[in-house]
Amino acid sequence: MERIKTGISELDEIIGGFPEGKTIIITGDPGSGKTIFGLQFAYANCLEGKKILYVSTEEDAPELKQQGRSFGWNFESFENRGFLKFVELAGYRAMEIKEALSISMEAVKGDFTQFSDNLPVDTNILIIDSLGSHVSNLTSYEFRDRFNLLVYNMAQKGITTVVLLGGVISREFVDLALYSAYGAIQLLKRENPYTGLRERVMDIVKMRNTKTPVQLLPYEISSTGIIITIPIDSSG
Repeated sequence: MERIKTGISELDEIIGGFPEGKTIIITGDPGSGKTIFGLQFAYANCLEGKKILYVSTEEDAPELKQQGRSFGWNFESFENRGFLKFVELAGYRAMEIKEALSISMEAVKGDFTQFSDNLPVDTNILIIDSLGSHVSNLTSYEFRDRFNLLVYNMAQKGITTVVLLGGVISREFVDLALYSAYGAIQLLKRENPYTGLRERVMDIVKMRNTKTPVQLLPYEISSTGIIITIPIDSSG
């Protein structure tokens, strides 16, 4: 199975990268670094020449690009060369969806499966940041069916999809997504039992066809992005 870079070099050493053409979810509490993970993943694969669509439901593109600049990631250069496109579903810019991707306004209300039918034909990677308040109106059955259809359609198209989950999304929805996705990583904030200090840790919940560690991986958000501070190999 082909692999693509996660954007975190230590994580690539551990799991070999994300399985190409599959759906991976990144879940975590506010402040755990989900958006940074998504942007870091996007930047690393822009460098590899991948065509990426980054769909944001909560922040506008200038804010995301500003975040990128704080880590030394120049997204504008990749936009200008056609490797990266930001699509905003937040605030007033949501009204531009029809022009951007011919997606109806139902997408804003949780019908995110429409993305799979309206992607540019040369898209390699789709990043959805994030499924939170925009699925709050769905029942668990609706969420399960729509998420499953998204996973299936993206696999049929061979598009690697990273979905960020957090915010107000219910635990039930997270569990349903965990079951359906090919892989899942949870970003956690906890108190270190030995030092008593707060720390961030990464849990590779699942990654099919991949040897993964059972240990939680401590990580930091540095000036260059997310780094795993105690790398271990997949043999644990």
